[in-house]
Amino acid sequence: MLDFHCHSVLSDGELIPAEIWQRVRKLNYKAIAITDHADPSNLEMIIKNLLKFKNLYKNLVPTFIVGVELTHVLPEFIPELIKESRKLGAEIVVVHGETIVEPVPEGTNLAAILGGADILAHPGLIKEEEVKLAAEKGVFLEISGRKGHCFTNGHVVSLAKKYQAPLIINSDAHSPSDFLTTEIALKVGMGAGLYYREVLSLWEIVQKRFL
Repeated sequence: MLDFHCHSVLSDGELIPAEIWQRVRKLNYKAIAITDHADPSNLEMIIKNLLKFKNLYKNLVPTFIVGVELTHVLPEFIPELIKESRKLGAEIVVVHGETIVEPVPEGTNLAAILGGADILAHPGLIKEEEVKLAAEKGVFLEISGRKGHCFTNGHVVSLAKKYQAPLIINSDAHSPSDFLTTEIALKVGMGAGLYYREVLSLWEIVQKRFL
């Protein structure tokens, strides 16, 4: 099991990084990325603190990955903030996509893809041309395990399969009960329109890219 989108007390999550790591360790995760919500006001603080944690846990399993989720940032600022995140040490940059249950600025999905984000989280009713572009640029589109964000998983998977855009299943966990077991993650993927073997293939592709 892999999860590259969750939140700690460094943004709006309930757990400190050590407890997140320990809880997913008990669920036999291979890797976990903490990707706290960020904008220019807290970007440096989040990455700096997660790097401190990684320094202690770097040789342990599950593998800890320093991430960040650029959230509700105006589209015109996203490409530069992606670059800044990487300069600060982020290993995975997620952009909070145009979910149908939040007032995300229109144009966020396109800015994330053009800006070279690693993962476009819960992209909502993403446009066909944007999925095609994500496939060309290797930007992973998220199948979300989170209530609300998951409403458009089927739409995302349908277009991703059409254009062979890479997919990733994430929990978007904010609390202990949000983390997915391998069994539930499989069901989230299959419920969104993937076959069992396609979910397994998805995880193999994710491992090759990020681990």
